Amino acid sequence: MKSIIAIILSLAVFFPTEKNTAPATVNKSESSVMWKAAKVTGEHWGYVPIADATLDYSNGKITGGSFEMDMVNLTVEDLTDPKSKGNLTNHLKSDDFFSVEKFNTASFKITDAKSSNGKDYVISGNLTIKGISQPISFPAKVSTSGNKLTAEGDITFDRTKFDIKFRSGNYFENLADKLIYDDVNLKVKLVASI
Repeated sequence: MKSIIAIILSLAVFFPTEKNTAPATVNKSESSVMWKAAKVTGEHWGYVPIADATLDYSNGKITGGSFEMDMVNLTVEDLTDPKSKGNLTNHLKSDDFFSVEKFNTASFKITDAKSSNGKDYVISGNLTIKGISQPISFPAKVSTSGNKLTAEGDITFDRTKFDIKFRSGNYFENLADKLIYDDVNLKVKLVASI
C-alpha cells in the first residue's frame, strides 16, 4: 500500500493537476494605451500612460491579467497649438469627462481569455472608469518572440455608461455640429517578458 501511495505522489510531481500560471512582467515603457474619440467635425486622439499591468500566462496562452491607466497624465496628440492642446487636455480631465481629480486611474481586469490557437483571442473583463465598472469583450492578438510577448487589443466602449454624457446625442437635443459621439476607442498594447 505504501508503495502505491509513493507512486501516486511521484506521478503528481511530474503531472501536476493544477495549471502552472505565472504572472508575466509587463514592460510599461514599451506598452501603451492610445485613445481616440470622434465628433461631427472631426476626431481627437492621444495616450493614457500605463500605471501598472500584469498578464497571467500558462501553457502558451494568456489566462488573465489587468492593467491600470494613469488618467492624471493623459495626453492629447493630434493638436499642435499649445493653447488648444492645453484646453482640450484640461477639459478631458474635468467633470464633463473623466473627473480626474476624483478618479486618478481607470482599469481593465480580464475575467476570461478565449483562444483556440494562442494568437487570436476574445478577451472579456471589467472596464472601470470614474468608479463605474462595466463588462466588455474585445478581439486581441498575441505574438511571441523569444521570451517577449506582445498582446494588442482594440477596445470600444460607450462613454455614457461611465457617466460621461457631455454633448451626447442620447442625452442632449439640437447639438448639431457640437455633438460628440458616444463610442471611444482604446488601442491597447502590452509588452511582457515570459
